[in-house]
Amino acid sequence: MEKKDIEQIANLARLGINEKDIPEYVTNLTNILALVEEMNTVNTDDVTPMAHPTDAVQRLREDVVTETNQREHFQKIAPQVEDGLYLVPQVIE
Repeated sequence: MEKKDIEQIANLARLGINEKDIPEYVTNLTNILALVEEMNTVNTDDVTPMAHPTDAVQRLREDVVTETNQREHFQKIAPQVEDGLYLVPQVIE
């Protein structure tokens, strides 16, 4: 990775960077890319993909209806309803 690469990445990302910080960016990004390349060489053929790094189980609440159906009430006070559907002004031609 070189100075021009950092400048091009910053330009594409629309980031303003200081000229004095570019050498540090070069070093950091070079190290990151080297680590990624090293990780790509690891054989993962027999490794099962994980959805989550821990075996934690999501605590879920019971699926119980807690509100009453007020559809008829809301349709009565709506400005325009037809066949059970709310009518709204057209916004896309």
